[in-house]
Amino acid sequence: MRGSRRVRAAALVVALGAGAALTGAGSAGAATAAGIQAAQAEAVAGVAWGACPEGTLAGVPADQLKLYSCARYRVPVDHDNAALGTIDIALLKRAAKVPAQRIGSLFLNPGGPGGSGLRMPIAGSGYFPGPVLDRFDLIGFDPRGVGDSNPLRCFTTAEDAGEVLGSTTPVPLSRSEISTTLAAYKDYGQFCKNNAGALLNHMSTKDVVRDLDQLRAAVGDQKLTYVGFSYGTLIGSTYAAMFPKQTRAIVIDGNVDPQLRTTDGVAYDLQRAQGFEISLDAFLKRCDQAGDKCAFSSGDPRAKFDELRASLRQQPIQLPGGQTVDISTFTGGVSGTLYSPSGFGYLAADLQTLYDAIHPLAAQSQSAAPHRLKTLGTAKNGLADLAPDSPYTGDDSYFGVNCADKPMAISQAQVPGIAGQADRQSPTFGRYQVFSDIAACPVWPSAKKSDRYSGPWHANTDVPVLVISNFYDPATQYAFGRRMAAELGNSRLLSVDSFGHCILGGSRTVDQTVAEYLTDLKVPAEGQVFQPDTQPFETPATARG
Repeated sequence: MRGSRRVRAAALVVALGAGAALTGAGSAGAATAAGIQAAQAEAVAGVAWGACPEGTLAGVPADQLKLYSCARYRVPVDHDNAALGTIDIALLKRAAKVPAQRIGSLFLNPGGPGGSGLRMPIAGSGYFPGPVLDRFDLIGFDPRGVGDSNPLRCFTTAEDAGEVLGSTTPVPLSRSEISTTLAAYKDYGQFCKNNAGALLNHMSTKDVVRDLDQLRAAVGDQKLTYVGFSYGTLIGSTYAAMFPKQTRAIVIDGNVDPQLRTTDGVAYDLQRAQGFEISLDAFLKRCDQAGDKCAFSSGDPRAKFDELRASLRQQPIQLPGGQTVDISTFTGGVSGTLYSPSGFGYLAADLQTLYDAIHPLAAQSQSAAPHRLKTLGTAKNGLADLAPDSPYTGDDSYFGVNCADKPMAISQAQVPGIAGQADRQSPTFGRYQVFSDIAACPVWPSAKKSDRYSGPWHANTDVPVLVISNFYDPATQYAFGRRMAAELGNSRLLSVDSFGHCILGGSRTVDQTVAEYLTDLKVPAEGQVFQPDTQPFETPATARG
């Protein structure tokens, strides 16, 4: 499989917005029209492309280096208040291979929120067939607050970050774990309030989209051509809704439900957990069907998995050789592997190893060699060897964006009760989902000040937006894709009978359809169901050991 799906699994944020002064969320269509007119009337400076910083083009073949250039482009922190200053957006361009046939620029976003999109053009051949590479400048960028674009930083030292973030438990079960995790999120919010500066209040997708529209004009394009994955689908849909007449072609792969996400963050995240449950159930059924091609197929995979989860909620499993798995590492490992079907064979082998560990007498009769876990192992603490007062080099854009976009109309005191509800609805992933955004955003300092965009979503674009959704996408369930298409109105849904999060680069038929849409604005017929290049367990799983 081409490498794009591994890039996507990390995720994303961003769309850039014009200098138009738009009203807040839920503004009427007249306000959007006024914003468009203001953007059209405003001249913007062009992008000054030049050499890329050292290391940016690592891995690019020498004969292709001439295609690449970099830039930094200045945008306002607040598009409605110049007094707050500016930030620079980091850009990387891969020039069209056939300049005489160039159509324009194609902006890319990997998702997240918080995913760096700067180097995405380098992996362009993993997403797009030749005609797209020939005719478009591929432009990657880090959205505001991300990576090289003025990263949002809540901490000043790595030690502070390690102490606060290390106090959270992804799946807290005991009263002590729950209270410590909630307290850590309060501390996180306080550090952000103290250290993050003015950008903290201007991290919404609406802000990113207004940056993006300014970038579109700055590269000389009258209309935007854009491909976004995962969270990047919110950027694309927000752009189409805010700037429909400045939209040329938008492809969004692995879709959120924009209406639900921007009006009820609690309901959205609970439904997101259900998407992981749907994907897990399909994985276990496919494993059962695969027989000896799946290492976890002996017996009833669903019953075995549920027994494992129940056992881990009681106590961790210690394996020969020293590996330990607790409920948090287990849930995180399963969740992460569901993003990419290429890891399903390893996940099945790891699950069988854990199952053998809680049934040692049965396992003794098997001749399989000891197996070291590949997907469910305990993560190492990367902060352990840091020198005192090490500079903090990360960014805190994930919560910066999500807490701006996803309103949580609850207090943190309600979180344990919501987690109990989630346990009943989504027994594997519900609590894991709750003790992230739902636990953090009620105490995030800018959450109630956000100027989010929450509709209207109907996009009166000249060409339908292309909405791509996998049947068994864990992170953005198929129902979200259907809702995205319905809410945009002028859209075309491409359904894919596939596992994993997002599909571009994993289905040649989808890739070709997207290429024809981008280059020729050819809209595919309605009602089609596409297939991935490979399905899970089509070849025997890697031998254990």
